[in-house]
Amino acid sequence: MSEIEGLMRAIGLRAKEAAADLAFATPEAKTRALEAAADALWSGRARLIEANALDLDFGREKGLSPSMMDRLMLDDGRIAAMVEGLRAVAAQPDPVGQVMAEWDRPTGLHIQRVRTPLGVIGVIYESRPNVTADAGALCLKSGNAVILRGGSESFHSSGVIHSALVEGLRAAGLPEDAIQLVPTRDRAAVSEMLRMTGVIDVIVPRGGKGLVGLVQAEARVPVFAHLEGICHVYVDRAADPDKARRVVLNAKTRRTGVCGAAECLLLHRDIADTLGAEIIADLVAAGVEVRAGEGLQHLPGVLPAAAGDFGTEFLDRIIAVKLVEDVDAAISHIRRFGSGHTEAILTEDDATAGRFFARLDSAILMRNASTQFADGGEFGMGAEIGIATGKMHARGPVGAEQLTSFKYLVTGDGTIRA
Repeated sequence: MSEIEGLMRAIGLRAKEAAADLAFATPEAKTRALEAAADALWSGRARLIEANALDLDFGREKGLSPSMMDRLMLDDGRIAAMVEGLRAVAAQPDPVGQVMAEWDRPTGLHIQRVRTPLGVIGVIYESRPNVTADAGALCLKSGNAVILRGGSESFHSSGVIHSALVEGLRAAGLPEDAIQLVPTRDRAAVSEMLRMTGVIDVIVPRGGKGLVGLVQAEARVPVFAHLEGICHVYVDRAADPDKARRVVLNAKTRRTGVCGAAECLLLHRDIADTLGAEIIADLVAAGVEVRAGEGLQHLPGVLPAAAGDFGTEFLDRIIAVKLVEDVDAAISHIRRFGSGHTEAILTEDDATAGRFFARLDSAILMRNASTQFADGGEFGMGAEIGIATGKMHARGPVGAEQLTSFKYLVTGDGTIRA
């Protein structure tokens, strides 16, 4: 057995033991742990910023892109947001033990379907250190133990955040092994996690296409994931101009490196030289590289789009733009090039919006709202462990409730089957 195999086996065994205890931990204890972790994180923010500076130096040496460096960077504002996320998860109702449905049978049986933890969650992520806090909090709230394997870029930051989470567990008298951070940058640890079928119940990858594709291809345990966030915004001819200009600019530029950033803009042909031209001018003025299809290439500041620009997740200040005949053509384009993550329609026409909602099957569909709202925190979940685009079990933002399964509790009174 290699050193990494031994390390991961030991972590896994401790996680299973912790999960068994955590499954029946009281809601009050879990809330207390998260509140204490939030306090520890905020009081230790100076140490966290020092650790983050080491990670930023590592990222520069590694040649990370500006958007990846932005994901990695922490300041007081972002730490405050992490603390707020911990408190928000703490304040949510505990999903474990919730009765999802109950009914009586003519045989005299009373049946309940109740929420129960999944067990042990493995989270593999890249440069975003805040995932350490979000994943740890959501797994704890849902009664699951978690094994966190952060990226090499966020190694120091994740370590400090993890120590705050452990301090919270300790303060609440919960098993400290409920939240474990893999203490090595060695990539072999990732491969080991993907094979831990007897220990890990589900893997959640958070990162780029390379990481998620690797996990989906090689994991022997179930995976909650999205491969890419190729998010579309369709501006209909019945769009409100002020809303449309505001929403498109936000969807692309608020943060370009997040999976909910708009990557493709579809414009109804009837607005090409009016509202469409204004929106493109807004994007160009904001420093966005607009790669435009036929019928738009005469507009100032645009570049001609290549075929490969449609269906590409840029994660940068770049957007592909195309004219479409109507909502059905927009739907057809999204079905062909989308990744099932998030799509938005900007229109005041209820029937058109209804058609868009009914005929697309992405995890998140929006009307007159920015795709940047594709986030568990914005959905009221406190935080998210990821966005799932699969169709089994969890879909869309994965919060505490989505990290539970269920079991049936059946009560009789000496009841026998005829």
